[in-house]
Amino acid sequence: MGEIIDIIIEVFQALFPLIIFFVFFQLRYLKLPSFEVLKVSAGILMTAIGMILFLYGVYNGFFPIGLKIGTFFGSIEHMWILIPVGFILGYMATFAEPAVRVLCYQIEKSSSGYLQAKLMLYTLSFGVAVFVAIAMAKIVYGIPFLYIIVPGYLLVLILLWLSDKDFIGIAFDAGGVATGPMAVTFLMSMVVGMASAHTERNAVVDGFGLIAMIALAPIIFVMLLGIYVKYKRR
Repeated sequence: MGEIIDIIIEVFQALFPLIIFFVFFQLRYLKLPSFEVLKVSAGILMTAIGMILFLYGVYNGFFPIGLKIGTFFGSIEHMWILIPVGFILGYMATFAEPAVRVLCYQIEKSSSGYLQAKLMLYTLSFGVAVFVAIAMAKIVYGIPFLYIIVPGYLLVLILLWLSDKDFIGIAFDAGGVATGPMAVTFLMSMVVGMASAHTERNAVVDGFGLIAMIALAPIIFVMLLGIYVKYKRR
């Protein structure tokens, strides 16, 4: 019972400034009719309930099971198997991410069907899968995080000059939506569990950094797709 109360307080603290902000603008500038205020109030209430249920599910579902799965894989003899496992889980987590699907549908709609939602979904899922596999290799072979993230962003700077300009904004937005609930709650807890179970790894040093890599993956792969489209047009 105490845990659900803590979550309710946490959600209230998050939403309270937004509610105050809305009330101020409603009284001073907006002056919406009462039925509109009721709709907004109902939306805020449903958002609060959804956040409470989501956080309770995360703390009691995704986090514990992710840590247990990670601990299991982190203690196996043939650690290299984590790399293909990471690829599969990265692909599945991104493919199931609701925010990724919404972005892909918006891209298809905005481009009048030129960029199909399925193509973007497969591109994002494959890109994240590759980088989750790299994150697993980082844990298995003790690769320093800077050796991955710095070259990755240097590559992004190069791709900015080569990619079709229409894909640049899409790429960076895709990096944000890919780091959604599925990636943060399940994949990160699993990687931390692996690093904790591996006797030669530090859970803080080796377990974190995955989300930064997941955010980088769509940026690179969407801009690579933009390069392909740019030269195909020519």
